[in-house]
Amino acid sequence: MQRSAGLYGSLIVDVADGEKEPFHYDGEFNLLLSDWWHRSVHEQEVGLSSRPLRWIGEPQTLLINGRGQFNCSLAAHFSNGSAEQCKLRGNEQCAPQILHVQPNKTYRLRIASTTALASLNLAVKNHKMVVVEADGNYVQPFEVDDMDIYSGESYSVLLTTNQDPSHNYWISAGVRGRKPETPPALTLLNYHPTSASKIPLSPPPITPRWDDYDHSKSFSNKIFALMGSPKPPTNFHRRLTLLNTQNTINGFTKWAINNVSLTLPPTPYLGSIKHGLKDAFDQNGPPENFSNEYDVMKPPVNANTTLGSGVYMLGLNTTVDVILQNANAIKPNVSEIHPWHLHGHDFWVLGYGEGKFTKEDEKKFNLKNPPLKNTAVIFPYGWTALRFVADNPGAWAFHCHIEPHLHMGMGVVLALGVETVGNIPNQALACGLTGKRFMNPKQN
Repeated sequence: MQRSAGLYGSLIVDVADGEKEPFHYDGEFNLLLSDWWHRSVHEQEVGLSSRPLRWIGEPQTLLINGRGQFNCSLAAHFSNGSAEQCKLRGNEQCAPQILHVQPNKTYRLRIASTTALASLNLAVKNHKMVVVEADGNYVQPFEVDDMDIYSGESYSVLLTTNQDPSHNYWISAGVRGRKPETPPALTLLNYHPTSASKIPLSPPPITPRWDDYDHSKSFSNKIFALMGSPKPPTNFHRRLTLLNTQNTINGFTKWAINNVSLTLPPTPYLGSIKHGLKDAFDQNGPPENFSNEYDVMKPPVNANTTLGSGVYMLGLNTTVDVILQNANAIKPNVSEIHPWHLHGHDFWVLGYGEGKFTKEDEKKFNLKNPPLKNTAVIFPYGWTALRFVADNPGAWAFHCHIEPHLHMGMGVVLALGVETVGNIPNQALACGLTGKRFMNPKQN
């Protein structure tokens, strides 16, 4: 739950010396999007771990680069709501970071979402955006008026300042995938030499309706790898079909994968696997698929699940397919969006589909130019197919990037080639059984 408390940031990786990016821009901005609660992370965590579950509700504010407003709006005079116009001089901690631009230039916006809960839609009033990069990999450029971004994702877009320079323009990020009870985050695109305090003449962009999933899917389906990008192997060695369900254990609400709700053991997996500590975690591997009888369109017939800390042990340098299968939650007619994030690897997104995945759906896979990403969404009642080469030795988390969902068990652990990992710092083994074995008791 640390991200909810504000522990996040951006790392910008430059191209290697001598290499060029496949697009040109005159300047760049970094937009880090997040959500913010007024109640503490501890309170949220206790509520999630209570019987029955106590939900603290939607976040109070969306933030752009850690800044947002509450009880006032930068665009109050355009709304029918009760919020007052924010009276800001610009030097307050909550004042928006304004993007100052020159007319007729092209800017790269590096956009990342570290939200704990919200899926977002970003738009710049009167400006098109050209998407050129997703999760650190180049994509075939495509133009959009607005873009969906899920927790854990990053994109680069090119924006050309080709509008009337005597005005400023809204940048807006609003909630998608959940009924929005949080107002959009706002800042300004400020054209030189116009004053940054000049409010735009028209209202901010309207975020697409929260449950307009066709809009979301149309964006995801436009993302293809740039020509010359690595292509996926045509065959796989192993397939994991991971059913995402909401369940209960003794009245506690959980999320589970193939009916196992992940609980992380006190001993770090890297150390316990490397040193063969059999008591450190469940030695039985988790299920690799789910019953063919399971109806993903209805609530589970039996909502009970079990806790587990087992690991999917993968062969080093093997090709692994993962089918993420969404399903109905405990309440009827509810299926949520889940952005899944893999540590240590990129994967190819081979495709998306509706309902329960079948062998026939393999015919829809894109093996020609699928995008390489590290975060991919599964839409309500749908499936998402991924393929990756397990070539980075270690023990890696693969999980829903929504903080409360991971906290409630929505993740798995993948391990491969751990025996080849050397020079593990003692500090990385400082907990649980390895801590007792490898740490000097005089050290903190």
